[in-house]
Amino acid sequence: MTELTNTQALKEKLTEEGVKYAIASYVDIHGVTKGKFVPVAHLGQMMEGSELYTGAALDGVPQDISDDEVASMPDADGLAICPWNRQLAWFPGNLFLNGTPFEACSRNILRRQLSAAADMGYRFNLGIETEFFLFRDTEDGGFAPLSDRDNLGKPCYDPRTLMDNLPIMDELVDAMNELGWDVYSFDHEDANGQFETDFKYADALTMSDRLVFFRMMANEIARKHGAFASFMPKPFADRTGSGAHYNMSLADLKTGENLFEPRGDDLHNCGISKIAYHFTAGVLKHGAAISAVIAPTVNSYKRLVRQGSMSGSTWAPVFMCYGSNNRTNMIRIPGMGGRIECRAADIACNPYLGSALILAAGLEGIREGLDAGAPHHENMYNYSDAEIAEQGIEYLPRNLGEAVEAFEADPLAKEVFGEAMFNSFIDFKKGEWESYQNHVSSWEVDRYLKMF
Repeated sequence: MTELTNTQALKEKLTEEGVKYAIASYVDIHGVTKGKFVPVAHLGQMMEGSELYTGAALDGVPQDISDDEVASMPDADGLAICPWNRQLAWFPGNLFLNGTPFEACSRNILRRQLSAAADMGYRFNLGIETEFFLFRDTEDGGFAPLSDRDNLGKPCYDPRTLMDNLPIMDELVDAMNELGWDVYSFDHEDANGQFETDFKYADALTMSDRLVFFRMMANEIARKHGAFASFMPKPFADRTGSGAHYNMSLADLKTGENLFEPRGDDLHNCGISKIAYHFTAGVLKHGAAISAVIAPTVNSYKRLVRQGSMSGSTWAPVFMCYGSNNRTNMIRIPGMGGRIECRAADIACNPYLGSALILAAGLEGIREGLDAGAPHHENMYNYSDAEIAEQGIEYLPRNLGEAVEAFEADPLAKEVFGEAMFNSFIDFKKGEWESYQNHVSSWEVDRYLKMF
């Protein structure tokens, strides 16, 4: 069929489904969905890039107000009819400027790295675990879990409070399955009001589209029930935060074979192949710069701490090392092998940018045959700082400021992002860090106001 016929068929399909408006979508620097609503009658022109946007109106889109507008070119393969309102159809899109791909578009940045992987014969597969909070607003202007029973010191896997939130979770899971995501489990996580959904992996572009859509969908469904979904990495100082663990593997582009499955080349008996070890080494080499992208907020680094007063543990990594089924390393190799898991990523990340930089680092590790060293099977939290230093292991950045400095100093980051987005990301995140540094918190007032 011609492109025109394809568009006509798509229009007819959406009309039959009761869709009234299509969303020509794209994301800002945070990975938050933006877009215009277009009546289905005008779908053909939308698919050709009719919807123009002023980049300067958004966070981190490197344009001046005098620059030409960018156009969203919808990707029909990513179409999602919104389960909470079937009058709406959402299309992920790639930004174009004057007829060519806009270099600083998050989705284009990932697509460039996927093309680099394809040139090496690889498809990048990605699964992201979605951890998030469900809260209600309280009369005092605060927030709280929906269930009054959700007050345990160790609430993880509690079926009672999951049942109390089931009206929202059931609708969310049904929506995910309606979209073909294949949810295989969901649970109450380790903080009050915290939940996780696990669903089938996909290629990295599809999975990134899904995470962006998931955040919007979870919020819209929660609002129907008088609640809101929060993707703040760590709302409670004394409870665990929300990760978005990246479960990664490379597949042969022609056969689909998982190239991270060992074929007699498992160097350290962890259940992965030699290629997977090289990929891991590349990620660890650039781990500090990657951290700025997959843990992109001031609050992210309240999650990446050693133990603390949580319900037993933070479950978050602080060391740039890898190991087998060990949650204290940046890179974990799950027990069944065949994939690696980056545990430093949190739910506030822009998945296009995060997966692009991780993929580029992993491909560098393969091209250069980098050595990941010996795995760490032990609880890394039990080592002192001196013992960590003796082993030559580096910490992940301790705060957003350190992470952005590492990002700025890493040539790979500029190569992957392109100059415009690289500079925009640094400027925006430095400003965010400076604003936080200048803020006077309630902790400071409580501690110092009458201390002297």
